[in-house]
Amino acid sequence: MELQLGSREAFAEIYERYWGMLYRLAYQKLRCKETAEELVQELFVSIWVKSGQTNIRELRPYLLTALRFSIINHIESLRVHERFVAYYESFLNQEDNVPVDDLALQDLTEAIERTLEALPEKSKQVFRMSRFEYLTIPEIAERLNLSEKAVEYHLTRSLKVVRGSLRNLGALASFFFILQ
Repeated sequence: MELQLGSREAFAEIYERYWGMLYRLAYQKLRCKETAEELVQELFVSIWVKSGQTNIRELRPYLLTALRFSIINHIESLRVHERFVAYYESFLNQEDNVPVDDLALQDLTEAIERTLEALPEKSKQVFRMSRFEYLTIPEIAERLNLSEKAVEYHLTRSLKVVRGSLRNLGALASFFFILQ
């Protein structure tokens, strides 16, 4: 296949032939124009980046399967985010209904940022993508071109360091790490 040899013309032809169909399928599932476009674009970027490394025998089934997994990963990351928000809201609405002090939240944020600065760059990136961008381990692995085991290692390492440094901040910090 010419795409494996890095042919821009072959890639352009594949893009023109399949982009519309993939976009329509993604839009049908997600009902969001921007997200559908983003997932399809990421799929094509991934194909181009991995063109010399991947042996695709049947292109259409490959594209449909890759898009399906991208949609599933996106939906799952939304669910993780929703669970985090629900837990955070329940944390704020506990029996005593004491509002979270803005200064305490600011202290927590600053403590997390200080701790992250002390981490190696990859651990810092993995932590931010996991906890701030709500990406899954496979998504992070793909974006950073790392194995899933490497992502798990960096995430475990960074969580351990951040938890240790936040112990002194007490219960407020605990809500941040509920989703592991």
